[in-house]
Amino acid sequence: MELNEKETKLLNSKKGLKILLTQNELNLERGLRNVKYEKELVKLQVELLKLQRWVRDNKKRVIIIFEGRDSAGKGGAIRRITQYLNPRLLRIVALPKPTKEETEQWYFQRYVYHFPKYGEILFLDRSWYNRAVVEPVNGFCSQEQYEQFMGEVNNFEKMLVSKDSILIKLYFSISKDEQLKRFTSILENPLKKWKYSEVDSKAQELWDEYTKYKKEMFLKTNTEHAPWKIIKANKKGLARLEVIKYILGKIPYQEEAEED
Repeated sequence: MELNEKETKLLNSKKGLKILLTQNELNLERGLRNVKYEKELVKLQVELLKLQRWVRDNKKRVIIIFEGRDSAGKGGAIRRITQYLNPRLLRIVALPKPTKEETEQWYFQRYVYHFPKYGEILFLDRSWYNRAVVEPVNGFCSQEQYEQFMGEVNNFEKMLVSKDSILIKLYFSISKDEQLKRFTSILENPLKKWKYSEVDSKAQELWDEYTKYKKEMFLKTNTEHAPWKIIKANKKGLARLEVIKYILGKIPYQEEAEED
């Protein structure tokens, strides 16, 4: 690979040399790509800090939903977004299976309990949309419960955005082959095996069922007041940058942030 002067300078930087030295096999093209990614990521993370200050100063409540198939990269994106943010002004929530008491409550109640205070941002690693896709596909809810949810969710979200809250809905989309590749990588890594669940083990087999319910979810819940943003997530780095840019574009923080 032939490098120009700017590319050579990037690879000779402290960050560039670190990336090259941590490669199993020297690959200048991949190394250059990773350096550019890291450089852009840092710039966007600086903007996220401005955004967080704007949310705090304007006493807004921000709820960001991360949905997508198993192993689509939701958790990794959340980690990059929150890496340098003030932890006292954010929450990251990934709810476990509901308790018996929670199953007897209004479905949205367990999520409402974790809603942010004014000036905070909530990151939901999976959300109430479990009932739109994961639960019906795996038989965790009845048809009646599914239909009730689909009939209530749009009004629920309309209520949210009318109460000084900003709701952002992200869906990470990956291919079936990419999902299998990621599952294989997880199972081969003793430090990551814990991530692989019983639901994950059925994901490939139930791929078409997930697709059917996903399409229905988009059809009925992609509203003007709470639209979905689909992120092509086969390439994790590009997906993370796209997500951050989208969040920055959805929250009008820039003008006031620059006056701080």
